[in-house]
Amino acid sequence: MRILLITIVCILFVAMLGVNLYFRAKVLRAYRVLVQNRVDFTPAQIFSKTRVEDEIIPQYPASAEAIRNFSAYLQLSIKMTTVLMALITAFGAILMWYRHEV
Repeated sequence: MRILLITIVCILFVAMLGVNLYFRAKVLRAYRVLVQNRVDFTPAQIFSKTRVEDEIIPQYPASAEAIRNFSAYLQLSIKMTTVLMALITAFGAILMWYRHEV
């Protein structure tokens, strides 16, 4: 049981690292396009889909797809990392509890 839990935690850690690297590449690629087009936004705007559509897209219609991609990739990256961190913490806690039981 202990080996299984350690394996699960290791696999989740590697998955979190892979997700982080994948989305970092996607986010940086979209961000590079936004910088080249001189798109200006605040963090509050980029994390809200309604603010993206109402405030940023009308100002920069030529970069609409890059703005949407950047916002979506950033939000998805944060959500997936949060879930994986919660799973790693949960399995780590189970592992620590199980260690004291045996």
